[in-house]
Amino acid sequence: MLKIFSTQLQGSFKKILDDEMSIEEAARLLAQGAAGDGRIFIHGFGEMEGIVAEALLGVEPFPHASPLFVNGKQESVSDVDRVLLFSRYANDPEAVALAQHLQEKGIPVAAVSTIQSDEGLHTVCDIHIDLKLVKGLIPDEQGNRVGFPSLMVALFAYYGIKFTLEEILHELEEEL
Repeated sequence: MLKIFSTQLQGSFKKILDDEMSIEEAARLLAQGAAGDGRIFIHGFGEMEGIVAEALLGVEPFPHASPLFVNGKQESVSDVDRVLLFSRYANDPEAVALAQHLQEKGIPVAAVSTIQSDEGLHTVCDIHIDLKLVKGLIPDEQGNRVGFPSLMVALFAYYGIKFTLEEILHELEEEL
């Protein structure tokens, strides 16, 4: 089963690679904050909190990153800042409400999630990366699909954004 899971997981990664333009657009949006006086606030809903931990506490932290919420309270965010949101599904009501609130304040938002309907983060945010993860990756003996690696696939997208952002910031530093 692990071999099947690994093969299917590679297919999920390839779907994200095929949308490389969205990853680059997200990195460019975030670079606008990082290159200026802004910060990049990151927030994950549910299991996606793991990405926030990786971004802030990992061996290679995300450039200019701050948690959007500290002790349950939203940090002060201004229009020079940028926000990066992660959610399992684009129609998560909490994620959509937060993105709408930030957009109303004029704060640019990039989001990463799976689109399931016509409404959601992809219609509210400036940039959206679709994880395209709609069901488990491997069939079980009862005909169900198991192995829903939402955090793993989102981390792959996260690293795509991170690496691209670092390249952009490096190029900007060289220009100065």
